[in-house]
Amino acid sequence: LSADKDGDAHYDVISAFQKSIRGSDTDAALHYLARLIEAGDLPIIARRLMITAYEDIGLANMPAVQRAVTAVQTAERVGFPEARIPLADAVIELCLSPKSNSGINAIDEALAQVRQGGFGDVPAHLKDAHYKGAAKLGHGLDYDYPHDYPQDWVAQQYLPDRIKDAQYYQPKNNGRFEASLGRQYWQLRKAQQHTLRGKYHPSK
Repeated sequence: LSADKDGDAHYDVISAFQKSIRGSDTDAALHYLARLIEAGDLPIIARRLMITAYEDIGLANMPAVQRAVTAVQTAERVGFPEARIPLADAVIELCLSPKSNSGINAIDEALAQVRQGGFGDVPAHLKDAHYKGAAKLGHGLDYDYPHDYPQDWVAQQYLPDRIKDAQYYQPKNNGRFEASLGRQYWQLRKAQQHTLRGKYHPSK
């Protein structure tokens, strides 16, 4: 076991717990969950389970992620020994769920670009126009309100000129949920690029 919550062995169990869920080994994940329960470390179980749900299952099965969060909240409310029940249910479902890390990959790609200076001015039509003099600066002009268009969508440039073709999200097809999101993503991206080709020109 890992009764010493500050010892290296305890952190090894925490690491093995997440990696077992990521690797879809239900029995291993339950084993490490049991060791963490015996150590009485409900806060770290709750934190690690929610992180694992969003990081490793993510968009492949967001309903399962949401149920895991609910299970954690229930466990925190009832405490041990009953907390073991919602925790076990969540662990089993996450282990057997399709997996996707496209969400964390996408935001890390965006962060890396921003940290390397990959950003630019917000397009004028997206700038705040709720103040006197904004129109004289060209702020908010020519903004198309999506809800005024069929299906509540209209093609317009949202990214800064210098990175207008940036792509961070790479959809995966490991579950019906993200497969559906992926189809929508590629459809919208293709329609936007086709419509905007030649419509916007980089600022001088």
